[in-house]
Amino acid sequence: MTKIPPDLLPEGFRDILPPYAASAARVTRAMLDVLASHGYARIAPSMVEFEETMAARSGGTMRNRLLRFSDPVSGHTLALRGDITVQVGRIATSLLSDAVRPLRLSYRGSVLRLRAAPLRPEREITQLGAELIGNDGVAAASEVVSVAIEALEAAGVKDIIVDLTLPDLTEILAQSALPLPADQIDAVRGELDMKDAGGLSALGADAYLPLLAATGAFDTAIEKLQNFDATGVLASRIAGLRDIAQRLAGRAAITLDPTERHGFEYQSWFGFTLFAKGYSAALGRGGTYAIARPGGTHEVATGFSLYPDPLTGTERGEAENKRLFLPLGTDAAKAARLRAEGWITVAALDLDDTAKRLNCGHILSNGRAQALE
Repeated sequence: MTKIPPDLLPEGFRDILPPYAASAARVTRAMLDVLASHGYARIAPSMVEFEETMAARSGGTMRNRLLRFSDPVSGHTLALRGDITVQVGRIATSLLSDAVRPLRLSYRGSVLRLRAAPLRPEREITQLGAELIGNDGVAAASEVVSVAIEALEAAGVKDIIVDLTLPDLTEILAQSALPLPADQIDAVRGELDMKDAGGLSALGADAYLPLLAATGAFDTAIEKLQNFDATGVLASRIAGLRDIAQRLAGRAAITLDPTERHGFEYQSWFGFTLFAKGYSAALGRGGTYAIARPGGTHEVATGFSLYPDPLTGTERGEAENKRLFLPLGTDAAKAARLRAEGWITVAALDLDDTAKRLNCGHILSNGRAQALE
């Protein structure tokens, strides 16, 4: 076996160095402050859970994406979390089961992927989000999307695009309006997600083809979806989408892709994805869903997850270099006052230390901070 170099990390993992670590902290703090201002209380779920229960809570969709290992203490298989949303659901229905609803919770932490995604080569990803437990109506959905937009704006993101979808569209249509055999629903859903007209025709599902055209700018796409819904089975969902889009007017560009399913495996009637110009991958997604409770019952919820790693180093405006070099012998009380004023003080330890070498933008001279030329 080839010897592993002592400074090599596994594929998909990285160390974050200055100034990017500080930038990442500022980005996540700005986002978390927005969530807190809207009443979302912070929680910090465990990094590790029993693999069996974590996979079960995700409806089985995560089982093959979890990094697992054997626990020498319990003898059970444990898993490093791949998604914090399911952990929030566990906490809400156990430790916080008696808390007043709607219950607003927020979180921030690292999640691990067994394999990297094509557009995201990292396997350790920062996930930050909010969950509104106990309500999945239009008002809850509108609040959640609005808060997600505000959080991205606080991190300096501009030209935000919100793509709306109906995750359970195929199931609703297959029940009565456009009946499908039970064993064909997954296949039709997959072809719709892939936007494969030929695949739909091969399945004998030509009646679903008009849905492929009901995409794009919201106002145009929603009219096409309305015209498609001859039986009115989608009436309440279409009305909900219109209401949400109206409440978001002027906040972001709104688009519609009612057949989008990727990333919405456990969402119910509503879902959304957040994009922004200048970023190749989605910056977040969310929607409505149900949390399994003990005893076989379920509790509705609405939430979102943001993935802020691509935003590191892109905060609004360039941060001024507030590092202030303190020459040898600087009075400690003076240094404390400068830090209270917002300076980052870097004290000289010997005569070889200089402001330039220690990456300082200012130097203390004659009792005042002076910018370096």
